[in-house]
Amino acid sequence: MTEELNVGRSDPAYMAHAYLTKVPVPAIIPFIEAHALPGQTVLDPFAGSGMTGVAAAMTGRSARLYDISVLGQHIGSNYVNLVDGHLLAKYATEVVESSKNQLGDIYAIQCLRCSRQGNLVKTVWTIMVQCGSCGVSVNYYRAMEAANWVKPEMVCPSCSASVSSRNRRVGEEPVLDYIDCRCRSTQIEQASQRPVLGIDIESLPYPRVEITPDRQMYKASALGKSGLTTVASFYSERNLAVLTTLREEISRVADDQIGRKLFFAFTACLTRASKRYQWSRQRPLNAANANYYVAPVFYEWNVYELFLRKVTAVARSDEWISGIRKKYVAGAEVRPDVTYEISSAENIPLPDNSVDYVFTDPPFGSNLFYADMALFQEAWLDGFSDVEKEAVVDRSRDGKRSAGRYEDLITSALSECRRVVRPGGSISVVFGNSSGRMWALVQRSIRNAGLAIVPESLTILNKGQRSVKGLASGFEHVATLDLIITMVAAEGDPAPLTHIPDGEIARAVRQLANSNQGTTPSHLYLEMLRTAIRNGWMLDELDLSVITETLTQDGWTIQPKTGCLKRGDAKDSFTDLSSMPASSADDSSERFVANPLFS
Repeated sequence: MTEELNVGRSDPAYMAHAYLTKVPVPAIIPFIEAHALPGQTVLDPFAGSGMTGVAAAMTGRSARLYDISVLGQHIGSNYVNLVDGHLLAKYATEVVESSKNQLGDIYAIQCLRCSRQGNLVKTVWTIMVQCGSCGVSVNYYRAMEAANWVKPEMVCPSCSASVSSRNRRVGEEPVLDYIDCRCRSTQIEQASQRPVLGIDIESLPYPRVEITPDRQMYKASALGKSGLTTVASFYSERNLAVLTTLREEISRVADDQIGRKLFFAFTACLTRASKRYQWSRQRPLNAANANYYVAPVFYEWNVYELFLRKVTAVARSDEWISGIRKKYVAGAEVRPDVTYEISSAENIPLPDNSVDYVFTDPPFGSNLFYADMALFQEAWLDGFSDVEKEAVVDRSRDGKRSAGRYEDLITSALSECRRVVRPGGSISVVFGNSSGRMWALVQRSIRNAGLAIVPESLTILNKGQRSVKGLASGFEHVATLDLIITMVAAEGDPAPLTHIPDGEIARAVRQLANSNQGTTPSHLYLEMLRTAIRNGWMLDELDLSVITETLTQDGWTIQPKTGCLKRGDAKDSFTDLSSMPASSADDSSERFVANPLFS
């Protein structure tokens, strides 16, 4: 298998529905093709959004998917619920019209330019904060506007005391509307007109689900302070009404496959339809899927337009999956043999030696809390993930989900994979973390499960970066790349692990940095992990921070635009990977771009 796999995050399936830490289908297909023959069965016991199932279906393999996530099952099952795009669009239009019949033209708005009726595209909302000096309510957006968009210079218009987003939030106000109107070919920006619903929101069956204080994301996002302690509180009343009636109308669709696919599109637009969609002066910043953050200025989007656009994206995903499946499978119109069940990875409900290959992507320790974030969509579904079974490490000291419990769960899951995979079958696990302690935990789990790592099959997974912060995050001690570890059943007792020799980390980092100028700290960290794993070293002391401290001491810095390393005191050092002559690349590291068929 290749040394590094470079894939994008923009294929039609990836774009159809968001889910935390999805592995793109083009990253999974090479592994399935290498380890399972057409017609054989692939297992994923931490299935998440079901990308392993999609990759298996596209290449003519069967898949058995398991996870504790109700949201994951909903998403993964519907990815391979392939339907006719024209029929899907027809039903989508009908459910939108039925919702409008219930609510009236809820996004109709007067154009202040021509006085005719226009259609609302989005509204910009701002928080109101209380001045700490005089106690008046301050419109955050207007205060920022008065300060020429320089946040440190924001002041209370009443007493000129400094204000910021840290001031107590005391409400929300709309400030701008963006509308479509016949009087102009482009969107019109105008002063906001506070919506008048004309409907009793409490009479609608919207989800009445609390986000309780025991949730890690309740603490991390300070929900108690902001008052956003229910799922419904993250929506404007107008959008909550539209979403509720849309769900009702989708439930009435007689065609089961189409109805489930429409609901797939519905859950895909829930985050964007909420207050979590950030505003910026330059362009919308989208909504973060890893937290419950509501920015001081945010968007309220037209849900009907979001939904119909998502339906189009979902149809595009189906077309893409079906198109590639036809290249692999004779009679590809036959439904894919992919099942998805709610089950813990510690107890896989399959007989011994019943699958041919395992590809899985378990949660990365304490980085993300999937069940907490899934609650946002699961509030609209028929069930909730069992938080007690989640493979995470609590950030609080008194958390029940300890590192020891996480290690036991990963060990049990890998033992189960070893039990159900056929003799000679392989198991590939995706893992990423910046902590040597977490890597050592995985290392021990692999050995305790009776598995052995195939040294030549340690592949760096590079899904690309999306932001300047992501590019520079190597110096923020956040790993931005993952490692795919392939294992087989061990023969005999494993050789004992040894400590990393004194000074070896610094020596190896310097060698790698000098021979890979233009790379990133995360690349160097993964290269060091591969070296350590192949040498049988204990990984406890191999933190990303150790790598970055060595780089900093040697004068390396991060280029803001690329996230690549450069050293200011070296006249001949390369400052960008793209500026490196081909002959200067490190020949020992084969770089692989996924099959263009899937890009």
